[in-house]
Amino acid sequence: MNEAKTDLGRKILRIKREKGLSWKEIAARLGYSPVFACAACLGQMSVTAETAAKAAALFDLSAEESALLAEIPHRGALPTAVPTDPLIYRFYELVTVYGTAWKELIQEEFGDGIMSAIDFDMTLERQPDQKGDRVKLTMSGKFLPYKRY
Repeated sequence: MNEAKTDLGRKILRIKREKGLSWKEIAARLGYSPVFACAACLGQMSVTAETAAKAAALFDLSAEESALLAEIPHRGALPTAVPTDPLIYRFYELVTVYGTAWKELIQEEFGDGIMSAIDFDMTLERQPDQKGDRVKLTMSGKFLPYKRY
């Protein structure tokens, strides 16, 4: 099943390129943020049937492909445990280097729990800088305390 979503994501990327669309344009047409719209089109999120129909019209998808966009995905579909793509690897490196500090700081501020990746928002912005433009990611996840029982 995940392979089908991955294949569909490749097809959508090809059509996106052919039509000269940006993720901001696609997101506006689908009614989601660019991060979520991209993740859904690449097979890591599901969308409503209504949104799947909009995507099908935008990308000239079949009814079967439209339905696939609405299916719940198997998330975390990287080809290897340690990512080899340099850009994706840097995120792995961030977690490896800063993960324990993030955990300590979040739990000092909020207590024993986690930051949700389900009740979650993320934005990506370009920040002009004279030394070279910077990437700004902002993540906001609901804090979920561990339940004592």
